[in-house]
Amino acid sequence: MSAGADLNCWAVVPAAGIGERMRSHIPKQYLPLHGRAVLAHSLAALVAAPRLDGIVVVLREDDPHWPTLALNLPCELLIASGGNDRAGSVWNGLQLLGERLGVDDWVLVHDAVRPCLRPADLARLFRELADDPVGGLLATPVRDTMKRADAAGRVDGTVERRDLWHALTPQMFRYGLLCRALAAALDAKLPVTDEASALELAGYAPRLVEGSADNLKITRPADLPLAEFLLGSGLPAPNLPEAST
Repeated sequence: MSAGADLNCWAVVPAAGIGERMRSHIPKQYLPLHGRAVLAHSLAALVAAPRLDGIVVVLREDDPHWPTLALNLPCELLIASGGNDRAGSVWNGLQLLGERLGVDDWVLVHDAVRPCLRPADLARLFRELADDPVGGLLATPVRDTMKRADAAGRVDGTVERRDLWHALTPQMFRYGLLCRALAAALDAKLPVTDEASALELAGYAPRLVEGSADNLKITRPADLPLAEFLLGSGLPAPNLPEAST
């Protein structure tokens, strides 16, 4: 198997969350960031990959914010309905691709609120996973001292950080393998916090591809100004043209 030009490649972007920790009146993926919604920046970063054939964006039913983005993507765009959680939303997106992708084709899953993905990291992900039979994910090695807490919020021990990594997105896997692994995890009601964890539960070992630490996920209020700083300080990011009227 390979990632050659004969294989299709789609992205799934789960964007059905409401982002309660942001304490905002609108979902965090629609918060303004340098004049565009956070989600628009995240999609712009994805379409920098010339290998991408299309994107499935997974939305809440009757999402009032999505139509305001007026996107003009240089690839096909499909919309799927959100699930009860992230794993359910990704599953719905994967099912929409059932007639378009073969088992060995590629799927990238990217967080809707990671607007600072570097084009070089995306290119490295494609390059290093080109012939991988499973796939992998962008990640960064843990550099800080890690502490384990007890129930009272006190230190219960120091965790060896040598082999620890922070998982990022995109996470890129063979379509058939990801579908089988995620379906098995959902059926068994196992905890799936990202796509790699579904593959792990199925007995596979996804490959870690080192990415940039500034590929941050906007989760709390302090993350938004940090993303504004990163995008405003020369972080390479392609422009996503507005739709023509």
